[in-house]
Amino acid sequence: MTMIRSALASLFLAGLLVLPALRPADAQIPSDVLVVGQIAEPASMDPAVSTATNDFRILVNLYEGLVRYKPGTLEVEPALAESWTISEDGRVYEFKLRQGVTFHDGTPFDAEAVKFNFERMLDENHPAAGTGPFPLAFFFSAVDKVEAVDPQTVRFTLKEAFAPFLSNLAYPTGLIVSPSAVTEKGQDYARNPVGTGPFRFVEWVGGQQVTIERNPDYWGEPARLQTVVFRPIADANTRAAEMLAGGIDVMVEVPPDALGQFSGSDFQVHEQAGPHLWFLILNTKEGPLKDKRVRQAVNYAIDKQAIADNILQGTAVPAKGPIAPAFEWAYDDAIQGYPHDPDKAKALLAEAGAEGAKLTFYVAESGSGMLDPVAIGTAIQADLAKVGLKAEIQTYEWNTYLANVNAGLGDKADMAEMAWMTNDPDTLPYLTLRTDALPENGGFNSGYYSNPELDRILDEARRESDQGKRGDLYRQAQQIIVEDAPWTFIAHWQQNAVTTAAVQGFALQPSFFLLLHDVSKQ
Repeated sequence: MTMIRSALASLFLAGLLVLPALRPADAQIPSDVLVVGQIAEPASMDPAVSTATNDFRILVNLYEGLVRYKPGTLEVEPALAESWTISEDGRVYEFKLRQGVTFHDGTPFDAEAVKFNFERMLDENHPAAGTGPFPLAFFFSAVDKVEAVDPQTVRFTLKEAFAPFLSNLAYPTGLIVSPSAVTEKGQDYARNPVGTGPFRFVEWVGGQQVTIERNPDYWGEPARLQTVVFRPIADANTRAAEMLAGGIDVMVEVPPDALGQFSGSDFQVHEQAGPHLWFLILNTKEGPLKDKRVRQAVNYAIDKQAIADNILQGTAVPAKGPIAPAFEWAYDDAIQGYPHDPDKAKALLAEAGAEGAKLTFYVAESGSGMLDPVAIGTAIQADLAKVGLKAEIQTYEWNTYLANVNAGLGDKADMAEMAWMTNDPDTLPYLTLRTDALPENGGFNSGYYSNPELDRILDEARRESDQGKRGDLYRQAQQIIVEDAPWTFIAHWQQNAVTTAAVQGFALQPSFFLLLHDVSKQ
């Protein structure tokens, strides 16, 4: 994962171009080729399987959903569906599909293809269910049945009203894959993706690059670029060096101390606030953090403002709770969170009889939205030491890290770093804090937190169609979560990227995706 390919070699035949192996400083990337420096290799190219924003940045260029986020917003607009209707009770959604669309393998996109995609995730007896697991099928747990009314009409009937349904369809888990390709490739489909998007898959060279090319049969305006190469460069400083040397055109997740290197006319810095939370999962089932007072002490012990100011250098703001300020209609301004108060932390530890407790702390080497995780993990370790808690850091590369954390902390670790970028205030608490979202149930409640009152509120909020009332429910949820402290709330990130001056039409999205359809190079 940390091996960096210093030669830029994208083999491209029959319309593909050959880029010779060059040192990055000598590389001359052609004007119709874009090279993106990613933070890690993708874990999967199957959108129903993938969970990481790092993967999503590639997938949204290969696939499309029935709907998508309007550029620059989290508002939903038509994509593969031209229009839709919703029943008065909010349980039936009927979509009219775009005609004349084909998958990259030449097979037709139609209502049966949509039905296949969702039944694959939701029906354990479906012939393609074995191509999973599908960790974010939770997004569509409200679906009772999917019907192909006719080739251009698909109907979803929900078990109950579900307010985030359209937004979830726009999330990468709702992207539509080719049924023929899934059936043919089986478990190998995750490395052989086939969608309907403006780009199609060319190759995935493990540890080196993923290459995609313009889809000549795209139903909409063709992509401006011929080829996009995604290179996994895990170390942020190495990504910055590659950017300065000309080895990549786009760099995502620029370390704060490197931003100043790109202030000249040869580069453009892009920044945007979004619905992001960087936090620590705390083990509420085993060990010292099973006691709420110890979890609260951990929150008080950590100097979040110092992390935001000194390590992240102003590219993030301290978090007070589980919902990002970007969700203005659901965010609770009244919550004060846990200001830095070592004396309060010590008092809580003494009350709980936990002075000198030892904690195992999982830290990622790098990862999607993780905000310089080793440096922050080390700072947190130092803050905890000041109040008498001894945290032992264990580091892992990103995909191994995800596997360890998503399986649940159990008796292995007391806390773990995590970051989520979400499309709706429902997503993060519903998938990670409900009693029914435990790892053994396919959820992401890795700290085994349980509060029946929170479960009730979250269930009610996702059924409520009135946004004002939904907002009130999420504010109630925030108060419970902050008081119980199943997490340590660290920071909300202002995402960034750097492009060369030659890159045109590039814009960051509040979804944290990379939309490259309209990007070009001078």
